Amino acid sequence: MTQPAPRITPPVPQPESDFYWEKCKEGELWLRHCRSCDQTYFYPRDICPLCFSRDTDWVKTDGKATVHTFSIVHRAPIPAFRDKAPYVVAVVEFASGGRMATNLVEVEADPSVVKCGMEVEVVFEELDENISLPYFRPVS
Repeated sequence: MTQPAPRITPPVPQPESDFYWEKCKEGELWLRHCRSCDQTYFYPRDICPLCFSRDTDWVKTDGKATVHTFSIVHRAPIPAFRDKAPYVVAVVEFASGGRMATNLVEVEADPSVVKCGMEVEVVFEELDENISLPYFRPVS
């Protein structure tokens, strides 16, 4: 008997990230911004990881970014990703500030097209009724 493919474990929203996940479900990408040091950052948390201030708020991005760095994964580290290889893991940088780790999509057929500085835009994939994950694809 064939076993079903392992499922990717979805993130678990926490009080600090509830707003983020709600907005992802609506197809919007929001990041945290520190009013004390004027830096935008990801992952959502109330305390700025750069200056430790609690004077933070949310900022909506336009979903446009550039590839800061990336890696093409040819050999999946766990069975849940085996059918996805090769895939591209990247850090994207927003013009308004902040960087975010993500996966690049719509490049699976030829991941060699990915370059640092490449323009990308956010797209969302619904995992379940609670979570939509932001991914990025090349701007056409």
